[in-house]
Amino acid sequence: MSILTKQSVFATTLQDGPFAVLDDPPLAHPFSREVKGWVAAIRHDQLLKTKYRSVRNQVFDLLGVNAFDEILVLIHDPRLRARAAARAHLLLGNMFGIGGSTTLEVIRHLREYARTADDVIRSLQGKVLAPYSAHIETTNEIVTAWDPVDLLLMLFDERFHKKARFEAKRKLTLMGLAGSIDQRERETDIAAKFLEFLGFLNAYVWSPDYKIGDLDIRYLHSVHSPVDFSCDAVKVLAEEEAQSLALGSGEKLTLVKRRRFRDNGVDIPIYVTIRKKEPAAKVLKLLRKNEKNPASAVDDELGLMAVLNSVNDVKRFVRHLTRSAARAESFMTLEDISDTLTGGEYAGTATGSSGKTSMLKFFARTGGMRIEFILHTNRSYLNYIYQRDVAHDEYEVKRIFDTGVVEFLFPPAIYHLDLGKIRDHQLAWFRRCIEEG
Repeated sequence: MSILTKQSVFATTLQDGPFAVLDDPPLAHPFSREVKGWVAAIRHDQLLKTKYRSVRNQVFDLLGVNAFDEILVLIHDPRLRARAAARAHLLLGNMFGIGGSTTLEVIRHLREYARTADDVIRSLQGKVLAPYSAHIETTNEIVTAWDPVDLLLMLFDERFHKKARFEAKRKLTLMGLAGSIDQRERETDIAAKFLEFLGFLNAYVWSPDYKIGDLDIRYLHSVHSPVDFSCDAVKVLAEEEAQSLALGSGEKLTLVKRRRFRDNGVDIPIYVTIRKKEPAAKVLKLLRKNEKNPASAVDDELGLMAVLNSVNDVKRFVRHLTRSAARAESFMTLEDISDTLTGGEYAGTATGSSGKTSMLKFFARTGGMRIEFILHTNRSYLNYIYQRDVAHDEYEVKRIFDTGVVEFLFPPAIYHLDLGKIRDHQLAWFRRCIEEG
């Protein structure tokens, strides 16, 4: 289901609908023309009426009021506002499972949720929407705000512009997702499992002859097709060879820092990058999947991407993994296996993914953890970086636009951007960077 439909779990944040932030705060008289028109628009939609009652009750419960008129009092009375904030902190602390902690501990978590919400926007400003960073910059007063009560009251404060009030509402939504993610991480103890995973790799998977962090510097010298910029040929070069190389048209030089694993007495090189999603990335994934529950939407919290010389080396590494788990006194099962390294079309369900993607992907369940593994050969890895319609940078643009997340976070009615043109421009820009950079 799209995040932009009225059935979306984020429907109350949509700017295109009955819960949109308007030029004036939603504090009109109950019998005013504006309110009568709004009621007429939703009177025949039971879902919207139910969502409205739910949102209204949440606002009243968090602020400790019984009517919209009482909100104006909180806006202008610092003493009552501070009392409402203290009460809200207690309620939110208990909701996110940090109840029983000190007030300072709850406030620390709320500040962290606010930082994550800001990081979501900054991450898009830094890459996918970098040329438009100034257009989508968040209002200063919203960036510095962290208290949910302050943000909520901004929605009803006529001193704040429409854009600022929308950003306050958006930040509250993102903070709520950040809180759910933090609660899930504490329940699953993901930080400890991540350290345990690294310990397993160092103790049982990598070659014992190498110190932790001792990596071999190698370069992949590749020649790419002029048709789709896929890898036609690849050769592994030592650092000295790469430095003396002059690249021609359609050629790339890609750094890989390789570890080694030992299989039947033979050390096999492998480039490895560990993947642990940051909270902002998890928030974006929840938005893309139109989900508020991290347990059902974020299944790749722990992951590893590895690059090996050949398909045979990939097979040897998978076997080495299961044997290593057994030596660590844990059985390992492989789940949700997808293998397109030797042909076939990748059946990815994610919006924006390409059927031409080649890789071996699976989840390994071992030691109380479920870890996502993505394995590449040198050739498939280079296609993952450079090939047209496959490259990960292009995929990032497609999935953030085509899932509706960009429009959800930066609605054209507020930011006055032509998102269709921006999508096409960014795809072309990333393609130029890939091929000419």
